[in-house]
Amino acid sequence: MLVFYKKCFGNGESMKKQIKKWLKRILYAMYKYIFLYLPIQKKRIVFVSSLGRNYTGSPRAIYEEMVRLGQDKNYECMYVIQDLHTKMPGQVKKIKKGHVAYYLALATAQAIVSDTRLPDSIKKRKGTTYIQTWHGTPLKKLALDMTQVQMSNGQSIEEYHESFRKNAATWDYLIAQNPFSEETFRRCFAFSGEILRCGYPRNDVLFAKNNTEDICKLKQKLGIPLNKKVLLYAPTWRDNQYFGLGKYKFATEMDFDRMKQVLAKEYVLIVKYHYLVQEQVDWSAYKGFIYTCPADYDIAELYLMADALITDYSSVMFDYSILKRPMFFFAYDLEQYKNDLRGFYFDFLAQAPGPVVQTTDALITAIVETKQEEYAERYAQFCARYNPWDHGTASAQIVELLQKTVCAN
Repeated sequence: MLVFYKKCFGNGESMKKQIKKWLKRILYAMYKYIFLYLPIQKKRIVFVSSLGRNYTGSPRAIYEEMVRLGQDKNYECMYVIQDLHTKMPGQVKKIKKGHVAYYLALATAQAIVSDTRLPDSIKKRKGTTYIQTWHGTPLKKLALDMTQVQMSNGQSIEEYHESFRKNAATWDYLIAQNPFSEETFRRCFAFSGEILRCGYPRNDVLFAKNNTEDICKLKQKLGIPLNKKVLLYAPTWRDNQYFGLGKYKFATEMDFDRMKQVLAKEYVLIVKYHYLVQEQVDWSAYKGFIYTCPADYDIAELYLMADALITDYSSVMFDYSILKRPMFFFAYDLEQYKNDLRGFYFDFLAQAPGPVVQTTDALITAIVETKQEEYAERYAQFCARYNPWDHGTASAQIVELLQKTVCAN
């Protein structure tokens, strides 16, 4: 019996893990040799946000615009989501990544709407239209513009480039927020399809709900006090700090004790992780000052609540600038990030529309003492350069595209 077990399952892994591996292989074989040969299902649209981890971003905004217009009734809408209990409006079928329904839906969809690359194992068929919304204007270098990788998937730079090139070749449409992104995406993704110059659908809410009543409702939903100013801390992830494949650490050198000591009387701090960060931090010592939200919480709602943004090199700066509110850049590892990890597309220090600091005390001083008029001219130039195409109508434009050119028959 032991000999049979070792032959089937080896010595280094449990039977449970081996069974999971075999089931995964069988499922992928079904996808590759059966599902991909089934007929395309007309008017089937599959939406994917953040690799299927949550219900957020531009795919959500596009789907909810369909619901608002009653178009969800005219199409077969499917949403890839990790938690099948996630609440969604309208007539939508929720499907879990990696399950049978996931592979079947992607194999037979007439349209796919995603804000990140789909896995290389997923093949786009002739007859399927793929709208890549992407997830932000880049400061840090992307894809083919990168000269080194320090990610958890262990790919060489050559493998990474080839993977990205093949993936981007499957996109029919790609959304850009500004002329800078259009030019950068063409080059770094080697993208030859159609660029949609409509701004990001996920930002439409920043136009629709930027008012006192809606903001108060959002704060009440998260239990944020109405009598204090709100700081949103939303840093990016670090390529070289991870637990494993696709699971990155919450990397920061912010002194939260010091922040609470000085700012707690007037401010609260919302901490929002990047969607790739998979770390559980115990914030109980900061109760009443630091507020967190579920990993799948849509960051656009946090933008609306925040009186000011604290970030580093994240693309949140480009979206938040639509609100014309103060931004502070806690760039404690600026030289390492710029020189060793990613590199930047433009002179960050020269263009940042707010103070760039490297210590917690300097950040606190900037928050307390900075007058916005000091950055008014630079802020205006930043907005003109990086969000001229955001007008609050992007979702409607993509729904119109779906109606007229993707699923018309």
